[in-house]
Amino acid sequence: MSQQSSELFDVIRSTRAMRRLKPDPVPDELLRKILEAGTAAPSGGNAQLWRFLVVTDPEVKRGVQQHYKRAFDEVVGPRYASSQPPPGMTADQYHRQYLAVEYLTDHFHEAPVWIVACLLGATGRVGSGPAARTSGASIYPAVQNMLLAARALGLGATLTTRHLLFAEEVDAILGLPADAQSYAILPIGYPLGRFGPVRRVPLLDVVFRESWGAPF
Repeated sequence: MSQQSSELFDVIRSTRAMRRLKPDPVPDELLRKILEAGTAAPSGGNAQLWRFLVVTDPEVKRGVQQHYKRAFDEVVGPRYASSQPPPGMTADQYHRQYLAVEYLTDHFHEAPVWIVACLLGATGRVGSGPAARTSGASIYPAVQNMLLAARALGLGATLTTRHLLFAEEVDAILGLPADAQSYAILPIGYPLGRFGPVRRVPLLDVVFRESWGAPF
């Protein structure tokens, strides 16, 4: 394996959700590299209907954060309280994840910059029906590219879609036109914590060969 290939896989394996961020500003030249990585992703028919809104305005972020916290209080928090740890996590690790999610909720608006990933002319919001199953394929690859680029540049980020529980209200605060819909918000900044390996279940548990349930 070449050194460049090794570095790529190291970035992939250490791109964790970084929910605790410093307030220090992120230079535009780094944001440009992240956004360019996003536009290098595939999209359906190469239509490139993505649009990316860079937000640093404190008032706008505070407005969105109110809905973000409401979604936590009404949906996300209770779900954590009533759920068992996901595969590969202990109860203690799951609790620490909950605390990180709670921290992000309270400090979401303090992240120095957001990238709001949007699509033009989408026919359905995420989770709203069959249309959402295809339209996401034209924006989430770009989101993943931006997360990997942020990690490679030493910046923390996380993919969050919680605001979609109040999508119309949030899109209005963001000032999106009628033909644009947000699909994700990426809060980006220098991390307070350290990057590290992601926790995932073994391939044997999730990969099948030829027929469902047949081991890989």
